[in-house]
Amino acid sequence: MLFKQLIFVCLCFKAASCIRLEFSESDLQIVVGQTASIKLKSNGSVVNDTTIQFTYQIGNGGAEFTQGSDDYVKPLPNLTVTANTSIDKTIDITCNNPGHLIIGLSSNSSEFQGLKDVFVRIDLVNSKILITINAIIGWVYFVAWSISFYPQVYENFRRKSVIGLNFDFLLYNITGFLAYGFFNVGMFWVSIVKDEYHSNHPKGINPVQLNDVIFTLHAIFVTIITIIQCFIYERGGQKISKVSLVLVIGAWLFAGISLVVTLFHKITWLTYLYYFSYIKLGVTLIKYMPQAYMNFKRKSTDGWSIGNVLLDFTGGSLSLLQMFLLSYNSDDWGSIFGDPTKFGLGFFSILFDILFIVQHYCLYRHNEPYGSLVDHEYEEKEILVNDDEPTYKSYNGIDSNGSIQ
Repeated sequence: MLFKQLIFVCLCFKAASCIRLEFSESDLQIVVGQTASIKLKSNGSVVNDTTIQFTYQIGNGGAEFTQGSDDYVKPLPNLTVTANTSIDKTIDITCNNPGHLIIGLSSNSSEFQGLKDVFVRIDLVNSKILITINAIIGWVYFVAWSISFYPQVYENFRRKSVIGLNFDFLLYNITGFLAYGFFNVGMFWVSIVKDEYHSNHPKGINPVQLNDVIFTLHAIFVTIITIIQCFIYERGGQKISKVSLVLVIGAWLFAGISLVVTLFHKITWLTYLYYFSYIKLGVTLIKYMPQAYMNFKRKSTDGWSIGNVLLDFTGGSLSLLQMFLLSYNSDDWGSIFGDPTKFGLGFFSILFDILFIVQHYCLYRHNEPYGSLVDHEYEEKEILVNDDEPTYKSYNGIDSNGSIQ
């Protein structure tokens, strides 16, 4: 009988020493000057009187502190819990200034378990309206980017030809999207990768969302359709350049060697996936160059869909606009200028879109391409013989003197 009582007491003590706390929400948005409420609950009663402190962490990478955060929210008073009572407390959080803040819990009591995993992420913003505007902008540029692939597919189908569409661009495009696809799928669906990311960023949010995965898989699908068109439609003498082949083969060799290193546990799967994101970044920097040079060489954009360019420009411009609006709303300019790679790549793509627009509507407007691109050479001037003397016929932008118009 005494033995059973001891077991019962031990079980009760163990249960009492394993109290868990949780917030009713993990994410909040609060407008400057307004107050939001959140509940803190426990799954049992505490044995002894105890005090719970609130901790603050600015952003996802800042240091954690407990003395309050007057700059962002009104400091929260310590929470005193008396013995033999459970916790069911409504906490009012008042926003003072815009920013990003993580509120957690701290206690000297050994009764609580897993306090480091109990937190709420708070976006402190200037305007609720901007939140809605940014959400609308996000959907618009997602749609613009998603359908931007189809004008080129239709252009190829209409002409029954891919002459004028640079094959190096397609090779870079499929390489970039495949690399980006591996990264997104791994980050979103593979458990071991998600666990590694959570271990490195315990209070962070997975940067890859479902729409990222869907967009990338869709991009791979349409790019493959475009590549198939290159095999069934007229293509002249176009082919992939040796430089592009070397660069792409080098990228995939790097990915293959990295896979072997990962299998031998020299690097983590998360690090391996980040390598694919670096491949995508490198491809984005160079993929438009071959097409721009081909247009320049032919003095024409014939075969290169301007619809693709306009939609890509729309999506890219709205994406950058959203970045600026988000930064303003949360007073977080470091998200733009603190990550120059992301901003620079978006801006770089827009610059190429502007170049293509200038080529199409200004420099080579209504121009027929020089030559048939069978050998990527200009056709020779056609000589007409009459009774007086041979003259030169203006052909594809070459005037009677043989000079380029």
